[in-house]
Amino acid sequence: MKLEDAKRDQYRRLAREQGYKSRAAYKLLENVRKYRLIKSGDVVIDFGAAPGGWMQVASETVGDSGLVVGVDLEPVHLSEPNVVSIQSDVNSPQLSLKLEKALPRKADVVLSDLSPQVIGTWDIDHFRQIELTLAASGLMAGFLRKGGNAMLKVFDGERFGETRAMLSKQFEKVHVTKPKASRKGSSELYLVCLGFLQ
Repeated sequence: MKLEDAKRDQYRRLAREQGYKSRAAYKLLENVRKYRLIKSGDVVIDFGAAPGGWMQVASETVGDSGLVVGVDLEPVHLSEPNVVSIQSDVNSPQLSLKLEKALPRKADVVLSDLSPQVIGTWDIDHFRQIELTLAASGLMAGFLRKGGNAMLKVFDGERFGETRAMLSKQFEKVHVTKPKASRKGSSELYLVCLGFLQ
């Protein structure tokens, strides 16, 4: 077995053992610990939430006094009392209204693990993924509090610089990370954004 496959299996096994819906949970966990991205009592919005691994990590971190609102085209079924799931496209005109109803106040953290159905044509996959990320970041102006944080997935490529530059104008600090649970050959990167300026 290649080292890469062994690593992937290790995170899958860990997810099963620890009750997470996906190994992606460890991508968020790593950055929560490294950057104190989410804190107890926070309100969190998670775009691209299915199957729910990130919602589980966020739910554990915010605790009973916090709330996690997940948004995905697919339904997310979690039993935690501090989570709410919204079934919606990130580009839907109705999403803002649904978020307003679900949120008690502006969010402290916005997460985005959005990805298109990958077709294998790199330029198109990259372009579509960045468009989804930009749609999520466009919602931050209305739903993320000043001083809040974000973590957004991006496919590395031609539009990566544009996306990073845009977020650098919106946040005090933007860190580029590739969590250990990401596949080595994968083009996915995460932008950890701290201190929302608006």
